[in-house]
Amino acid sequence: MPTFGMLQRNPFIRMVLIANVFSQLGIWIRNFAILFYVMERTGGDAFAVSMISVAEYAPIFLFSLIGGVLADRWRPKKTIIWSELASALSVGVVLLALESGMWAAVFFATCGSAVLSQITQPAGMKLFKLHVPAEQAQAGMSLLQTVFSIFMVLGPILGTIAYQALGIYLSILLTGIAFLFSACAMVFIPPDNQAGAGERGMQTSVMQDMVDGIRYVAAKKVLVSLNLCFLAVGLGVGLISPLGIFLVTERLGLSAQDLQWMTIPYGVGEIIGGLLTFRLAAKIAPQRFLMLGLAVNAAGIILSGLSTVLWLTMAAQFLIALLQPAIFIGNNALVMMHTEQAYIGRVTGIRTPLMTGSMVVMMSVSGIAARMLPLELIYGAAGICFLLAALIVLPFCKARPATANREDGRAASAPCRSRE
Repeated sequence: MPTFGMLQRNPFIRMVLIANVFSQLGIWIRNFAILFYVMERTGGDAFAVSMISVAEYAPIFLFSLIGGVLADRWRPKKTIIWSELASALSVGVVLLALESGMWAAVFFATCGSAVLSQITQPAGMKLFKLHVPAEQAQAGMSLLQTVFSIFMVLGPILGTIAYQALGIYLSILLTGIAFLFSACAMVFIPPDNQAGAGERGMQTSVMQDMVDGIRYVAAKKVLVSLNLCFLAVGLGVGLISPLGIFLVTERLGLSAQDLQWMTIPYGVGEIIGGLLTFRLAAKIAPQRFLMLGLAVNAAGIILSGLSTVLWLTMAAQFLIALLQPAIFIGNNALVMMHTEQAYIGRVTGIRTPLMTGSMVVMMSVSGIAARMLPLELIYGAAGICFLLAALIVLPFCKARPATANREDGRAASAPCRSRE
């Protein structure tokens, strides 16, 4: 079983961990600096605040597929380094705009980073497949997931402290410096394998590559099923995402300020879940990881909607967070196992907007549903979406993971960056 020491000795994983620490630091400082700044400038205008989410999610619809195509056509190491440098340099544009009085330019920082993430995420998956042995892939991805989980807890704290202590100008500048350090760390990863690093000669057009990617996914039953699985997950997540406050005020009869008690068990569950999946990654097949996470999340969501006592709701939130890493680890591992190196970017570019699109659609109707239906019924419907996703991947549990992707002898499972 891969240990932390074994993974740490892998130069690729070591530098990717360092790069992700800097990247996550920049992301959280940027997100909270922009949130607080927009609220101050607009007096807490709900529309202006909502535009932050629009700037973050709109590029996923517009650039996800083309970003995947470009990741397949370009060398992944260079792609990530230049994207990180572009994110750092864009900070200078934002600072100049702020200095000239164009305060709305802060939205560009989020939008520009989101656009670049649609290229860096699939490029990171290609690098993982190139540089991580099959027996270390799932454990390595679990280690990265633990980093993301830790920042889910510490990120809001660090972002708030940075803005309160430094203000918008220095916070944005610190964001750029963090992205710059992230790019510098990626310079030290091993060079791309020429045979599998992209730059396929550009014999085909971008449009033809898009069509080929769609045909490739449609021809693979596993990839079609995984896309349907995450479409169902997106429906469930979107349905309840805006309604967490009502669990506190309606089901528990507490004040809105008590919502903070829900974030404590969730954050603790995220961290423990990341560490747990790291320990079990080499022992449990990715398809079982995925189905277990989906089933437990379904139970936790349904329990959250039914609970009327604080401790039970907190336990349900802990349970949900505990198995969330297993969902993403299992899904990414299966995608890597069943996808040829040349198509990883496009497969990722097709999958991402399906989940995000279903989330956004359900977010737009969840408020209306909450006015017409009991909260426990809505959470029950969201739990059923997760159960449906688990049923979709149930046939995979009988499959032998070692039979996947034998042509290159490697199976990897995680993007190098997370930029949302």
